[in-house]
Amino acid sequence: MPLAETFQDIVDSLPSDWTDMELDLRVEESRYVDAALLVLTVNAQPYSRHDWHWRLLVAHQFGHAAAAPAVHGTLRLLDEAGIAGELALRELRSGRVETVQMWGRPESVRREFRRVRAQ
Repeated sequence: MPLAETFQDIVDSLPSDWTDMELDLRVEESRYVDAALLVLTVNAQPYSRHDWHWRLLVAHQFGHAAAAPAVHGTLRLLDEAGIAGELALRELRSGRVETVQMWGRPESVRREFRRVRAQ
């Protein structure tokens, strides 16, 4: 299955509130340099695990990662260049967590804040 199609299948299967994911990419060894020039556009991180070449960080709507459409386009370029490969979803994060600065506040205020938010 082409890489772009595999990526689209992964994205389509995710919950609507996913925030970011980490994918591992492996390509055929003889085309490594050609693939490296293409995955550079999505800031692929070189990966030293056996048989896996790059880690791709993908953001859904915001964040410090490549946008999903950009990753899809890059993987389509790999497909068009005839570079065979494989993708593996390694980590997925979803949902949101509220963060509030509590530095300098007494423990009673922190407990009350958690109690109100837990309702």
